[in-house]
Amino acid sequence: MNLKTVLAATILAAAALPALAADLEGVPRYDHIVVIVEENKDYDQILNPLSAPNIAGLAARYGDAANFWGEVHPSEANYVAMLGGGTFGIHDDDAFYCHPGSVDKFCGGAQAPGYADHTIRAKHLGDQLLAKGMSWKGYYESLPAAGSVAVVAGDPKATNGMHDAPLYASKHSGFMNFADVQADPKRAERIVGFDQLESDLASGQLPTFALIVPNQCNEMHGVKADGSPPDCTTTEGLIRRGDAYTGDLVRKLQATAAWKAKGDMAIVITFDEGAGGSRGGCCGVTPGEPSNYGGGHIPTIVITNHGPKGLKDPTAYNHYSLLRTLEDAFGISEHLGYAAATDKGVKAMAPLFAVSK
Repeated sequence: MNLKTVLAATILAAAALPALAADLEGVPRYDHIVVIVEENKDYDQILNPLSAPNIAGLAARYGDAANFWGEVHPSEANYVAMLGGGTFGIHDDDAFYCHPGSVDKFCGGAQAPGYADHTIRAKHLGDQLLAKGMSWKGYYESLPAAGSVAVVAGDPKATNGMHDAPLYASKHSGFMNFADVQADPKRAERIVGFDQLESDLASGQLPTFALIVPNQCNEMHGVKADGSPPDCTTTEGLIRRGDAYTGDLVRKLQATAAWKAKGDMAIVITFDEGAGGSRGGCCGVTPGEPSNYGGGHIPTIVITNHGPKGLKDPTAYNHYSLLRTLEDAFGISEHLGYAAATDKGVKAMAPLFAVSK
């Protein structure tokens, strides 16, 4: 190879470096990321150590995404957004199988003009992971059976109204809205209950990506039925209960071999939307669109085993930003939907996922 050829190759390699850095956006590769989703609370309700000492304490100790926003109200579309990069026109909590004209009891809005098909025929984060040879699971408390297509489910052991209460709610699944998950012959290996979570934590079988959703008494949503615990029916009680439950989940995850390993692991606590009709959003939301107008200022905490401590990041983020970050952290160059919308301010949460060893 002559000198001219060597110089040309060196120049080309140097020119490629900034592009590579831009693609990675400062997010290192992670071996495991767990996202725990809570419900319907504003940032100021949770980042108060008197109300939610566990979550507020984790925010102070690790990473606080202090300017994080939901996409819309009510719940369902926000779960879809964090996995698929859009709300796909959904702006209600109807069942994942509903389509325009459905006459099912769980498809209450299906007769309305402009109703969106709730089965989404688009790619999601799980597809991206499988294509790269990585694993994913959705862990749902009170799921009646692995792979279940139930819309709601209660406590089968209860002898009061909690037997049929919506402890599990598929509107908080996210993954079940996607057509290829509904049709997946291995769905029972990926859509699982908390019994499987306990087993996987004990055996060291945590997947590359885990979505963990407690039931509606433990995720701060609430259930009002005959036999509902008192702290499942009031805002203050739900925050106390959900905060304690989340703190326990984090401690269990931090006791795993994955957390203690040399590889990088992150635990993200986020919420689907703010309280009530709270508005406001960022980064790809469109205020005039019923399914994407901004779901309020919500808590999002990033806990890493080798990352920042005591960081409060003021950058504007939302669930599209989180999806972009997950894709980067797993070495996926493709960004789905609004996760690719850098022109609208969507960016990776790089400061919160930085590592130092």
